[in-house]
Amino acid sequence: MIGRLSGQVVSSRPDEVLVDVGGVGYRVHIPLSTFYRVVEVKGAIALFVHTHVREDAIQLFGFWTEGEREAFERLIAVSGIGPRIALAVLSGIDTAELQSAVERGDRALLERIPGIGRKTAERVLLELKDRYPSKVKGRTPTAANASRIASDSPEGPDTDAAAALVHLGYGDRDARGAVLAARRELGPEASIESLLRASLRALAR
Repeated sequence: MIGRLSGQVVSSRPDEVLVDVGGVGYRVHIPLSTFYRVVEVKGAIALFVHTHVREDAIQLFGFWTEGEREAFERLIAVSGIGPRIALAVLSGIDTAELQSAVERGDRALLERIPGIGRKTAERVLLELKDRYPSKVKGRTPTAANASRIASDSPEGPDTDAAAALVHLGYGDRDARGAVLAARRELGPEASIESLLRASLRALAR
């Protein structure tokens, strides 16, 4: 099983990255938190990888920190939680927020994430309650400390932000509307990371 990949980024988008490792391109699915970090790097990157094997496919899921991968693996161990929903959770909240929600029994926080209903949220809280260590490793970047993502025009990050929201489970119209409202609020210089943060806040209300 592949546990780590190190190579050059061929292309990236909010939900996946193509990494060239010795002339072989690996398509790796990623959460938004990892995407924010990937686009900061010039040159080679290294991702912690979970290899997901199904009868009809082998999929790679990559994470900037080992803590993110551990959180992902805890989530997919919960009955009814697949990789797509686990990525949505880690795209909507960081690893520390997930642990805090589990410790506090904060069902409402989880229910704001697309694909997580009441019963699923309750199952996550119940099954993860005893699976966390006292400290969280590799907290993912927040809006306060993540670097801005440069773009020549707003259209690029706006389109990517809307696509990322649709991938998370929001409707196309709602996603585009949230990104448009965020752009108006934040201005033409706002990065995709800022747009996604603002859009996710608005959609969670």
